[in-house]
Amino acid sequence: MSDSATAFAEEIKTLGEKIVGLTLKQAKELSDYLKEVHGIEAAAGGAVVMAAPADGGGAAAAPAVQTEFDVVMTSFGDKKLDVVKVVKNLTGLSLMDAKKLVEGVPAKIKEQVSKEDAEKIKGELTEAGATVELK
Repeated sequence: MSDSATAFAEEIKTLGEKIVGLTLKQAKELSDYLKEVHGIEAAAGGAVVMAAPADGGGAAAAPAVQTEFDVVMTSFGDKKLDVVKVVKNLTGLSLMDAKKLVEGVPAKIKEQVSKEDAEKIKGELTEAGATVELK
């Protein structure tokens, strides 16, 4: 923060600190609550889109941006062996464990990875014939 003369009300500081301290799960729940109950949701680029408040006012916070993703395979397609090989390489599992994971779709292949890593993993699995979602 700068040394400017901007002063914030104690209530705003407290609310801000609470929002900053949220876990990813809590931030997602807050985002869902704001969207469903108050019609407030993040737009592309992180801007906040708000419906007119029914009560004539109130503070609203932008939902947290998701930074960690789970890579979930929903189908192994018709090239199961190729997908098993990719899963084995990505996870370090034995061939048998990778096969069990693939056959148990939907299956989390990786958890809490960066968007860049998740997209890379998704690309490798998709190229092998799998159907993958990032959550």
